[in-house]
Amino acid sequence: MDRLPNAGPGEKASLSDYLAAERTLLAWIRTGLALMGFGFVVARFGLFLEELQAARGALPRQSFGLSLWFGTALIAVGVLVHVMAGIHHLQLVRNLDRGEPATSHSTTQAVAVAFLLGLVGLAMAVYLISIR
Repeated sequence: MDRLPNAGPGEKASLSDYLAAERTLLAWIRTGLALMGFGFVVARFGLFLEELQAARGALPRQSFGLSLWFGTALIAVGVLVHVMAGIHHLQLVRNLDRGEPATSHSTTQAVAVAFLLGLVGLAMAVYLISIR
């Protein structure tokens, strides 16, 4: 997309352009919050496994601290998604205000988050199999 959908060169963007930018920002915020929530659950999963062992009367044979690192990494990725989404939104709104042509944005952030989640899911599956 070389130009704003509803604006000619030098014209200000229409309300629908601003609303589309805001919807995109809100979608990224939901993604970041989901990552942070999932990270919290993963981080506490090791504690849950230790409590299960203690409830069975078994002495803890191994530490489940790896889930803490996975969970903390997911929380950090969620924060990073928020920061990057905020920066991108501010730049886009600034360009819309100036009437500058909108350049097509890269999907690198979305693809990177998708691959990262795939790798984390794979690592968690291997981890769960290894502790069994």
